[in-house]
Amino acid sequence: MDAFTAGILQRIETTKSDLTRARETGDDFLADVELSELEDLRRLAAEHGVEVGAIA
Repeated sequence: MDAFTAGILQRIETTKSDLTRARETGDDFLADVELSELEDLRRLAAEHGVEVGAIA
């Protein structure tokens, strides 16, 4: 696995964790921000042929 793939997958996992935490604490604004970030990361991964699982 190259550095880009490892990095994007790590960022996706971190963002998913942050999204879960935002939802659990009821922070709707932060949850929206994290969901947008996650969607952007998934789009970037797809553009570079990196397969990832479900969004959330």
